[in-house]
Amino acid sequence: MRHEYYYYDRERLLAAPKLPIEVMADNKAVFGAMAEEMAEEIKRKNARGEKTVMICPVGPVGQYPFFVEIVNREKISLKNVWFFNMDEYLTDGKEWISKEDSLSFRGFMDREVYGKILPELIMPEEQRVFPDPHRPEEVGGQIEKLGGVDICFGGIGINGHLAFNEADDQMTAEAFRNLHTRVLEISRETRTANAIGDLNGAIDDMPRFCVTIGMNEIYCARKVRLGCFRDWHRSVVRHAAYGEVSAHFPVTLMQEHPDVLLRITEFVAKLPEE
Repeated sequence: MRHEYYYYDRERLLAAPKLPIEVMADNKAVFGAMAEEMAEEIKRKNARGEKTVMICPVGPVGQYPFFVEIVNREKISLKNVWFFNMDEYLTDGKEWISKEDSLSFRGFMDREVYGKILPELIMPEEQRVFPDPHRPEEVGGQIEKLGGVDICFGGIGINGHLAFNEADDQMTAEAFRNLHTRVLEISRETRTANAIGDLNGAIDDMPRFCVTIGMNEIYCARKVRLGCFRDWHRSVVRHAAYGEVSAHFPVTLMQEHPDVLLRITEFVAKLPEE
């Protein structure tokens, strides 16, 4: 069965989406807007003397150079900021892969974010949180103690996943929304898409397991901001905006979130024949 919404042109896509969509000129505009919103949220909370709690991805990552530049230029203190990174790849023995591995999200954040922010501005190491495969439940507990997540940033996977919350046709939408931080096996679709992007297609060398922040932690964030910019995001965005809410395509659950925004490029908004 063909799904009509996959073939919506730009006008039809934007006519009546079930979640807000903002079309921006190009990748730079999308990433720049994400970085600006990250910085503005921190400045807003700093001005009130409050903690800022964010869920942050490693994919997309284009926002981070802009964010680092803004923080350093404007001397924005991150001392009262908590970054909860979404996920990390695991070995077959269910341990974090090495930070030195080119695929490591922890290694990326150390090199490209934490290591490039001025030392007098950077948050303490204990406020840079990655889910631990041995104690995944600690993420939810930490978030609860901090008063909840202010804003969650992320992208959307080929099968609609957020973080590594992989699609599951056997679960109801409600049950999927209640999934918490956990270890799981990565789907072949995700491993294939990531292998194309990160390992020149070497799917056999992609990790098979991960630890991921839960759909519950993402959905309970007060604000959710997603960015899409790849060629295959054309169909992902259309499914997110017009598909039925289901665990088959997890991002559709965001249709019911009270404060979500999906930023996409003109490239994604238009189909090739337009």
